[in-house]
Amino acid sequence: MADDRAGRWVNQLYFGDNLDVLREHIPDESVDLIYLDPPFNSNATYNVLFRERSGEESAAQITAFEDTWQWSIDTELAYREVVISGGGGAKLSELLEALRAFLGQNDMMAYLTMMAQRLAELRRVLKPTGSIYLHCDPTASHYLKLLMDAVFGIENFRTEIAWKRTSAHSDTKQGRQQHGRIHDILLFYTKSNDRTWNPIYTPYDPEYVERFYRHVEPETGRRYSLGDITGPGGAGKGNPSYEVMGVTRYWRYSRERMQQLIDEGRIVQSRPGAVPLYKRYLDEMPGISLQDFWADIRPIGPQAKERLGFPTQKPEALLERIINSSSNEGDVVLDPFCGCGTAVAVAERLKRRWVGIDVTHVAISLMRYRLQDTFGGDLTSYNVIGLPQDAASARALAEESEHDGRYQFEHWALGLVDARPSGRKGADSGVDGVINFFDDDSGKAKRIIVQVKSGKVNRGQIATLIGDMESQEAELGIFITLNKPSRPMRQAALKAGVYTPEGLPDDSYPRVQILTVEELLDGAQPEYPRFAAPPTFKRASRRKRAQGSQPRLTD
Repeated sequence: MADDRAGRWVNQLYFGDNLDVLREHIPDESVDLIYLDPPFNSNATYNVLFRERSGEESAAQITAFEDTWQWSIDTELAYREVVISGGGGAKLSELLEALRAFLGQNDMMAYLTMMAQRLAELRRVLKPTGSIYLHCDPTASHYLKLLMDAVFGIENFRTEIAWKRTSAHSDTKQGRQQHGRIHDILLFYTKSNDRTWNPIYTPYDPEYVERFYRHVEPETGRRYSLGDITGPGGAGKGNPSYEVMGVTRYWRYSRERMQQLIDEGRIVQSRPGAVPLYKRYLDEMPGISLQDFWADIRPIGPQAKERLGFPTQKPEALLERIINSSSNEGDVVLDPFCGCGTAVAVAERLKRRWVGIDVTHVAISLMRYRLQDTFGGDLTSYNVIGLPQDAASARALAEESEHDGRYQFEHWALGLVDARPSGRKGADSGVDGVINFFDDDSGKAKRIIVQVKSGKVNRGQIATLIGDMESQEAELGIFITLNKPSRPMRQAALKAGVYTPEGLPDDSYPRVQILTVEELLDGAQPEYPRFAAPPTFKRASRRKRAQGSQPRLTD
């Protein structure tokens, strides 16, 4: 799956449809832990998700910032594959047929069909000792639980975890007539009873401490509770009877062990004649074993250091809890819907091996920057698979993007220059991406706009770029082209002049720069002031990998 020539493990980051990647690259029973947070348009009006569409011909659109599944010809073919082939088992086929009879042909059914295909593959790649956590929200969690039951078996359901992902919504006065939705669901399943499980404990809440550990030792300030040490069941349970501090009872400890505890100061008597009790210190207790309601992991706020601006980003603490509890160092963690790569980054930090998959170039670019910024020289090696490596493969991606109406080529090309997609189409089609940079200490970012072209190019497009620079108040403009630019285009770019940062008269940069895809693949980069880290993608905070033994690099 992911070995170098010497047979050593190399982490993998795949661009592509995770169904294809799973089928073509991930062997049977090779993964220890799966975490997936599949995209779904849960913000849509609930009833719309169940409305049947007529004449829908387009394929399901799954992008980084607009998560949507729609019933289409592709969905119909996927449905028939699951039902007819029975690749996910008879129960999954029967369930999908029943769901279609109940739901009809709509967005919800399209989503469940696509998920059925992928869950069947995820079960195939999961080791017998492996675990899977499916992250979703209450919009579809009840249907997904049925799918998980069918694929992994009802007997392998472990927990339905509720994670409080946001604070309370005070929108009743704005007309809301239902309960506020503040939690997500995590469906935890295993492949068998023989699973990896590392117990995790959380701190006691203050009310519990005050109630049960109300005693404080004057000499040390340590909190403690007093517990019963009499033997339940008396002689019938084999408990010994003897005198302790003037009190005879059946005790749960032998006489020798009791004397040892007395010598250690762990047996106390509140008054003469009272039954002795055991002193249990709060700081010696592990805490409360992890429950199925997680309200102690805060969502990523606007000012959080780990916030990258990705709309579905999950907090690292959430993934850290999952990975620690259901895997060990050196285990393989798979995230088939990577997004901005939180699971991958946490797996790297916790010395797990990992495989990440995503279908958008925006996500792949963001993950690559995140890994480099977070770990720097501490980053273990990894391969990126599925990205164009030469002009021919870039052209193939462009043709594919043109065929399916998506912007994958454009997003990939923007990633070559660290530009964020502008998200603006239509009338503002000349602006495909944006780069922000700093060249002074004002704290205000300057702006570069980027235009990407995969087809024929001409001088007029440079004029359009210059016009967009003026309307957008951009200092620089970058024109990325798959085809070779003409001489008039080069001349028009030269006539646009140069940009000179204030206070730096000796530094100047071409205001309009034309770069071919081939030049970028050969290492060329746009010229602009780089006196501070460019904030186009927010930089991840620097983190160190966990201390201790190194991860296993061989299977």
